[in-house]
Amino acid sequence: MKKPRMVLFDYGQTLIAEQKFDGVKGTEAVLRYATKNKYHLSAERVQAKADEINREFGRFDPEKRHLFQIEIPNTMFTPYLYESQGIEIALSNSEIDTIFWNAAAPGVPTEGIEDFLGYLRNRGIRTGVISNISYAPSVVAERINRLLPENAFEFIITSSNFMFRKPNKRIFDLALEKADLQPEDVWYIGDQYECDVKGSLNAGLLPVWYTGAIDLPYTEDKNILTINTWHEIERYMEI
Repeated sequence: MKKPRMVLFDYGQTLIAEQKFDGVKGTEAVLRYATKNKYHLSAERVQAKADEINREFGRFDPEKRHLFQIEIPNTMFTPYLYESQGIEIALSNSEIDTIFWNAAAPGVPTEGIEDFLGYLRNRGIRTGVISNISYAPSVVAERINRLLPENAFEFIITSSNFMFRKPNKRIFDLALEKADLQPEDVWYIGDQYECDVKGSLNAGLLPVWYTGAIDLPYTEDKNILTINTWHEIERYMEI
């Protein structure tokens, strides 16, 4: 193990701890901007349709989501969801994303992440983000920069912008190309074992499993560097 030249982070439950997702709350917030609701559908009915479509794709099944390695961005999903149900929303796609996300899953920085980012910055270790996420890239960047205003991320790679989802090796390869670094120079930190840990390991990066904000059951892997607090990882970098 050698000191990394760059550390890449997952977004959800790694940089930012999100509240339990509530799609109905998000849809309620968006429907306030409806200029047409042909069938007078409630937020519950609209979200039930969204859930039905997602089940068809297997998008958010915790046991299978690592198998879904191509993103369906909300710029495609949201227009179909509303227009197929006779609903028109007087907002842009990015505005819908912002309003829906803020209502459905508000978040706060994980405990100690600001200090750890400052530690990396002070040691001259570069940082960036790779996220499996369907929200518009600009919306994701706005949330990260608002909640972590002192970050020095060189880039924020989202599957919504670059098609591939972790654990697909291609999205890690993209980050390495943008950073102009070799895999052995980069550590990747995330909370999802299949997507983040195994994905980065298979791409040649050193995986770090952050369990401090995990919101799903998990089984420990003694072969993987695992941390529960951000302070723990610093001792591995004091080399």
